[in-house]
This record gives sequence, C-alpha cells and structure tokens, in this order.
Amino acid sequence: MAAELTAHQLIAQHRPTLDQALEAIRTRAYWSPHPEHPKAYGENGSLDAAAGKAAFDALLGSRLDLGQPGTDDWVGGETSPYGIELGVTYPHADVDTLLPAMRAGQRAWRDAGAEMRAVVCLEILKRISDRTHEFAHAVMHTSGQAFMMAFQAGGPHAQDRGLEAVAYAYVEQVRTPDNAEWTKPQGKRDPLALTKRFTPVPRGVALVIGCNTFPTWNGYPGLFASLATGNAVLVKPHPRAVLPLALTVQVAREVLAEAGFDANLVALAAERAGEGIAKTLATRPEIRIIDYTGSTAFGDWLESNARQAQVYTEKAGVNTVLVESTDNYKGMLSNLAFSLSLYSGQMCTTPQNLLIPRDGIRTEEGPRSYDEVVADLAKSVGGLLGDDARANGLLGAIVNPDVKARLEAAAGLGEVALASREIANPEFPDAVVRTPVIVKLDGAKPDDQAAFMNECFGPVSFAVAVDSAADAVALLRRTISSKGAMTVGAYTTSEEVEEAVQEACLEECAQLSLNLTGGVYVNQTAAFSDFHGSGGNPAANAALCDGAFVANRFRVVEIRKEA
Repeated sequence: MAAELTAHQLIAQHRPTLDQALEAIRTRAYWSPHPEHPKAYGENGSLDAAAGKAAFDALLGSRLDLGQPGTDDWVGGETSPYGIELGVTYPHADVDTLLPAMRAGQRAWRDAGAEMRAVVCLEILKRISDRTHEFAHAVMHTSGQAFMMAFQAGGPHAQDRGLEAVAYAYVEQVRTPDNAEWTKPQGKRDPLALTKRFTPVPRGVALVIGCNTFPTWNGYPGLFASLATGNAVLVKPHPRAVLPLALTVQVAREVLAEAGFDANLVALAAERAGEGIAKTLATRPEIRIIDYTGSTAFGDWLESNARQAQVYTEKAGVNTVLVESTDNYKGMLSNLAFSLSLYSGQMCTTPQNLLIPRDGIRTEEGPRSYDEVVADLAKSVGGLLGDDARANGLLGAIVNPDVKARLEAAAGLGEVALASREIANPEFPDAVVRTPVIVKLDGAKPDDQAAFMNECFGPVSFAVAVDSAADAVALLRRTISSKGAMTVGAYTTSEEVEEAVQEACLEECAQLSLNLTGGVYVNQTAAFSDFHGSGGNPAANAALCDGAFVANRFRVVEIRKEA
C-alpha cells in the first residue's frame, strides 16, 4: 500500500502535541489533550454519542478481520457483565507464521527514528480519540464499568497514559545524540579522531497481556512505550475483554500502513476458550518485552519464567488508609465513601484496609470512637448509593463470578458494619450490581490478620481496629513490604503522625495521598503528573510512567570509524 501519511504531514500535525506532553512531564502540571466530557466530541471527524453507539452496535455479531498473516481460525465468546452477548469474532493466529511477519517490518520502523515513531503513535491515539464514544461502549461491555467511567477511564485517561508513554520514550531515545565527532589530543602527534553514530535499537517483539477490568487504561502504556521505541507489539487481550484492544490494533495497523510501514508491527493474539496462550507466548524466544496487569500468581510466574524478556508487571496489593485525625470529618467520610464505591471496588487502587485506632480519632467536631467512625462511614456509603440510579452510575457491574463470591464470603469474616445489597439495573436486567460491604476486624487477632493481610479484590473493605497511630504505621509498613500497595492514604492533623506515614511510604516505596477531602480520590491518578504504582514494592515492578518504564525497551548501538 502506498504511503498516504507523509513524515512532513505527521510532524506538522503532531509535533506540537508531543512538545506539550514533554513540557507536561517536566513540570508535572495538569494537562490533557483529550476532552473528558462526552459533549466535546462530534466535530472534526470525531464520533458524537449517537454515532459512537451506532458504531458499537454495528460491531455486535460481526467478524473483525484485521488482515493478519497466519490466521487459522476465528474465535470469540465475550459476554458483557451487563448481560449482552457481544458475538464478535477475532482472528486466531498461528504464531509460527505471525511472529516472523511481525519482525519483518522492524528494520524500517527502527530506521524511521524516534520522532517519526512518536508522531505515528500520536496519529494512532488521535484516531482512537475520535472514536472515544465507540470505545467507551466496548470498554463498558467488557469490563462492567458504568458508561461514564468507561468513557473517561477507557477513553481520554487511557489515551493520556498512552501519550505519556510516547513522551517518555522519546525523551529517553534522544538523550543520546545521533552522531558525534570524537577527537582526543595526542600531544605532538596527530590527534585521534573518530566519527560515531548512535542508534536506538529495539529489543524485539513486545507482548502486551491485557486485563479484564481496564483493558485500554492498563494496556496502552506498554503498547505505546514499546511501539515508540521501535518494537513490534503483539496484543494478547484478556478473553473477557478482547474488543477494546482489538479495535486498538485495527486502528494501529491502518495508521502504520498509511504511513508507509508494515501493518504487522502491531497484531492481535486472541485465543480459543480455555486455550491459555499467555504462557506459551511469554516464553517464545521472539518475545523480548512483556507488559502484564493481573494476578500476583501469574505475574510472579512471568518474572520467574520469561527469562528472555524484559518483564513489566502490575500485580495485586493490599491498599491501606490510615485514619488518625481530621479537620474535615464530613469531607473525609464523603471522600472515602466514593473511593470505596467507584466501579464496585474493582480497581487496583481501591482502598481495602482502613486502620483506625480503637480509642477513636480526633475531629473538628470532637472525638469519634472507632465504632462511631465505622458507623458514620457506613452511613456515608449508604447515602451515596441510596438512590439506585446514582448507584448504578457509580458501581457499574460485577466483572466476574469470583468477585461476587469474595463479596459474599467477606460477610462471614467479622462483624458487618455495612451489608452489601443488590441493585437492579433497569436498562440491563441481567447485570450483577452490588454495593460495598464493610467488615470490622481486629488488628491484634491472628484470624483477622489472615483476612485483611491478603487482597480481597472487589467491593470489600475492612475497618481494622489498631492500638495506636504508631501501631497503625507499623502495620502499614508490614503490609506494604510483604503484600505491596498501589496506593496508600492517610488522614491526620498531627505533624508527627504525618511524618511517620511519609517516612514509611518513602522507605517502603509506596505512593501516598494525604488528607483528601474534595474531588480527588486515592484511587485516581492523572497522567503526566501522578505516578501509578512505584515499581518498588511487591504490587508492581514498574511505574506508569517514568523513565525506567521505557528506557530498557531499547538499547543504543554505537558504530564508530576513523574520521
């Protein structure tokens, strides 16, 4: 196919955006080129709400032919957590044919240079952004997120994380100049003179192993970091969340071809039911980079067994909030209630353990006992979710039966401060919608420790009674070091306690949010400014996004000769 997008066109259109992204990661100030509001779409070629819904509906029951080599079957089987059979089928690949085809285009992609790769990636993101409404429905009906969350987290926020990865990739690649003239004086003799050329060289084929809950948000950083650094990328979606990443691959292949590159630089690896191809792919010698989000067990397996690859994992952790004192009691309760409820707690950043002194806390309204704090929090969650329509908009749907089973089992672990209730969704009667459960546990009891010291993914939180703030900090340290944490929160008006919590998080390498009482929540992070995970505790070995996330996806090869 002849090139339709020239380097000049792509650079003229996207270099300003890349420069803004570079400035944003330098300053860490707020910036996003992707609008969060649905009404912002519908002009300049982007799909509005009606067109996006129509585009999604047209996908149902269709065959998504990506034109990939080595297709030996068609596979599918996704069912929406809202009860809809998607009926989309995808190419099943003979990897012995597909992987060599993916590698064939890497030389031209490598030689294109960092800037060209970056602006091609930005064109891919632009076209995905134009279809945000369509992608939002795809994310909603594979993850169970409510529509507005699927629109924002699966759309602009995911696109921001992809662009952020491109920006970091560009910075690391241009850190070393393309060429250098090297001259070493030799006294009375002629100087030694060399001409040196430095080329960023990709590692090989990168594998993205997608997750069920945030297929685009968690998938885009690795995909675009690897692509921008010259690697071909094979996308292996979660079997229950193929559609959003398959559409992403479709867009990427179209843009690559139009820009004069091999479309097979990006490909999809969908699997048959129960096939479990992730292990097979992860240990192939062609796979040199792996990005994975999911369970600790499989993440540990990848780190131990995919020895030929650079492996980036985001696994499970036990997120903790320490509650010692506050000068905005209602704001604290409201903020925590929203954090516990959003997407039914099905986020790697949702708080699980709330550490509260058994003697109570200090507030601007006077002291509150442990029992009062827990009861007030339960009341705040109940009030937030009291209206079923509002609750459906916040909770979404339970993504799989395992989450529902954990939710139901949690009620038997201790005294229930807030019971989970079932909510009907009039638009989707088959959706499984449940409010959070809060269980009271004692931090000093071994049986209770066995419960709260392990991740209970879903809408389950434990109000853990501790002897003192010092004991809470010690328990926080132990939790991070042994189980990991994607997020930590703390509420305190004490400088001493604040310093102790900060030091614990610095030493154990966990991201901390202090005294959030407004519209920012512990389980939310903003691209270009916030780091998602730290890479320094057992919850994840990488952070989204920093230089370390991109720098080892390529190596610099030097060719030198005498001048």
